[in-house]
Amino acid sequence: MLKLPRQMPRDTRDTLFLLGVIALIVLPQLPNLPLWCIALALVVLLWRGALAWQAAPLPGRWWRIGLLALALGATFATHRTLLGKDAGVTLVVVLLALKTLELRARRDAFVIFFLGFFAMLTNFFYSQSLLTAAAMLVALLGLLTALVNAHMPAGRPPLMQAARTAGWMALAGAPVMLALFMFFPRLAPLWGTPNDNMTGRTGLSNTMQVGTIAELALDDGIAARVRFDDGRMPPRDRLYFRGPVLSRFDGREWTALPPWERGFLPANLRVRGEPVRYELTLEPSNRPWLLTLDATPQAPAVEELRIFQTPDLQWMSSRPIGDLLRYRAESWTDFDSGPQRRLPGLQVYTALPPDRNPRTAELAAQMLAQARAEAGGGDATAALVALALQRLRTGGYSYTLEPGVYGDETADEFWFDHKAGFCEHIASAFVVLMRAAGVPARIVTGFQGGEINAVDRYWTVRNSDAHAWAEVWEEGRGWVRVDPTGAISPDRIGQFRRLSPQPGLLAGAIGAMSPTLAQNVRAIWEAINNGWNQWVLNYTKSRQLDLLKKLGFDSPSLADLAWVLLWLLVGASLAGGAWTLWERSRIDPWLRLLGRARARLLRAGIELPPQAAPRLMGERLAERFGAEASAPVRAWLLRLEAQRYGRAPTESLRALRAQFRRLRWPAAGG
Repeated sequence: MLKLPRQMPRDTRDTLFLLGVIALIVLPQLPNLPLWCIALALVVLLWRGALAWQAAPLPGRWWRIGLLALALGATFATHRTLLGKDAGVTLVVVLLALKTLELRARRDAFVIFFLGFFAMLTNFFYSQSLLTAAAMLVALLGLLTALVNAHMPAGRPPLMQAARTAGWMALAGAPVMLALFMFFPRLAPLWGTPNDNMTGRTGLSNTMQVGTIAELALDDGIAARVRFDDGRMPPRDRLYFRGPVLSRFDGREWTALPPWERGFLPANLRVRGEPVRYELTLEPSNRPWLLTLDATPQAPAVEELRIFQTPDLQWMSSRPIGDLLRYRAESWTDFDSGPQRRLPGLQVYTALPPDRNPRTAELAAQMLAQARAEAGGGDATAALVALALQRLRTGGYSYTLEPGVYGDETADEFWFDHKAGFCEHIASAFVVLMRAAGVPARIVTGFQGGEINAVDRYWTVRNSDAHAWAEVWEEGRGWVRVDPTGAISPDRIGQFRRLSPQPGLLAGAIGAMSPTLAQNVRAIWEAINNGWNQWVLNYTKSRQLDLLKKLGFDSPSLADLAWVLLWLLVGASLAGGAWTLWERSRIDPWLRLLGRARARLLRAGIELPPQAAPRLMGERLAERFGAEASAPVRAWLLRLEAQRYGRAPTESLRALRAQFRRLRWPAAGG
């Protein structure tokens, strides 16, 4: 904590402390706020701090009205509305900063306190991570400290005293908070805004543009975590997590086919071997996709979501996934799907834009002729695929994050000119080659691979594991997975040696000191964050009901949760009341009655030290109001003194309390 000068006036100290707490609340919101909002809030807080330091007068009403009008206009110009999450958060931050410009009385401070509590909650609209929660806990203690300090108007109590009181208040409220967390019924998420800005970074999107990005940035953010039952993980080269399937190509961009253009082909999934059972924790993506291992016949067990499977085997949700989602699934890694004989609906998967990639079309004709010769009159698809993969393995092609920008003929340039690209270039060129030969083919996007976290043993799938592969249709088999990237770079699929950019200055320095230190620190942090996700963010309704089953409920429901919560709150209230009574019993009843008498005299304008005896109180009362007017009260005070210190008290403390209530005490000015 910043050590302020001892001679600083209390108002200045308290104002600067409150401004610091406000800055701490707003700091995590900076990536979500417009630049003008950040600048305005910073200028206002610095301005208010300078005014407090110099003990200068606050700006007038017209200044504040002008700044408010400017903020409203800028908010509307930025968001085109004054309502909604983004506009609302912007306004809350601006209003919190502007309110400090009229911080004159305790009433203004209380408005700032409670507006600060609300602004603190808005941080969770954008992130519910462990770091956000920790930052907001510090901000909460800061606001509570300022609030306690405001309730100590006399003197100049140190801020540390208010901080200790705030800490004890937070600890006292922790049991109630825990009860609310565990038993308050889980409700559907209220916030979530789709975002499709993955351009230039690894990750999953519902479109794929080929050749427009010269350099791909690796995003090591976590996409999902997987825990395999009994640790039975499939072979690494079969860890394909299925996402959007892209089948329409306009020469540069691949997109998904709408349902009415898919030819109503059945999924017809045929699995072989033993299933893989696992639990997957999906990070918020603001997408309606549910990741599963390829392929999953039965719907994953997801709460409070309507999910369905498309004919191309992708599992979808009825709404975007805006919160952490955990579900169980059962998948097979050995499978075929789709029709086993050629149907008219497959023609859509051979479509190509006209007059594009002529060299690829010529290459496809040559390869098809060779494949037919090798197939001896049978289906030549398998032979054609083998020839294409052989060309990728031996033709000088490379897998790189920096392929450069492609022109309009993306397939031609890959096969004959660049001969370099990341998985989207390779998969796209391969599918175009297959289609040019008349073979139905499509692109599947998703994630391939991952890594084990040595601390908590969860399999971690990152955005940098995003991948694109192909599916081709073969007579008698249906859709078959082909990953052409594996032909160029087998390590990308098997051993998981990923392409990576040069490390930053800090990461490079840590790596120079200890090659494994940064990796170990990251594993520990991700394990801790995963624990937060599993036990806090993923505390779902089913886990609440499971807890009730352990408590003895046969068929628990939300109503049972409400009853349990109600009884816990009643019990907490009774415990608090009992604690208060116990605390009162610890104080000497005679001293408590004497304190009440001192409080009455203080109302009459007579200030007395805490150690003043009843006789001294009576003397001061007589000096102020006269002997005759104060006689009844003075007599009572003497009887109170005799009750404690007399040799043979004649009245009980209970009788003295009753007399105290009937006394007419002199009033100030009387």
